[in-house]
Amino acid sequence: MNWDIVEGKWNQIKGSVKEQWGDLTDDELTEIAGKKDKLAGKLQEKYGWTKEEAEKRMDDFVRERA
Repeated sequence: MNWDIVEGKWNQIKGSVKEQWGDLTDDELTEIAGKKDKLAGKLQEKYGWTKEEAEKRMDDFVRERA
């Protein structure tokens, strides 16, 4: 699965995203709308990760669901 697919299936996937990163609110998930850069920014903000760490964890998340 790649990020184009994630964005297209965001409504189905966002429950899994919330399970993975429980600090994200429903409003934030709606705002993110599957956009990789927005999710990375929120993860950096919530968890104090670098951009690289956030993107690595996001890529791992997508790879696990492929």
